[in-house]
Amino acid sequence: MSRILVIEDEKDIARGLKDILEYEGYEVVAAENGKEGLQVLSRKEPDCIILDLMLPDISGYEVCEQIRRKCNTPILMLTARAQDHDKILGFKVGADDYLTKPFSVGELLARVMALLRRRTQYAQDADLIRVGNSLVDG
Repeated sequence: MSRILVIEDEKDIARGLKDILEYEGYEVVAAENGKEGLQVLSRKEPDCIILDLMLPDISGYEVCEQIRRKCNTPILMLTARAQDHDKILGFKVGADDYLTKPFSVGELLARVMALLRRRTQYAQDADLIRVGNSLVDG
């Protein structure tokens, strides 16, 4: 079972995300602000992070940068900020994907599955060593 960390200050959205993701079989850990999210990250080691940009204490951009200094866990930014410069900055600070509110539940789930699939593939490939046209399982 994959563990997803949701860092979202809007309680209704956080509760809805938790319900949807748990219904789909994920373990969900929620944090209401950036500091709490970073603390949970160090204790729970999630497989994917859903991160809001407009948090009450630290901006989601700063949270993303701090996460990237610690790990490569996939990050999906989920935010109302829909301007191109917001999206570009999100990717520059380390987001793997970006989805704007309001959002489709189906699209959110598809994006989470894609991030987890790539993470799993990357972990499997990390043990492989390429020698010319051959792969050696390390």
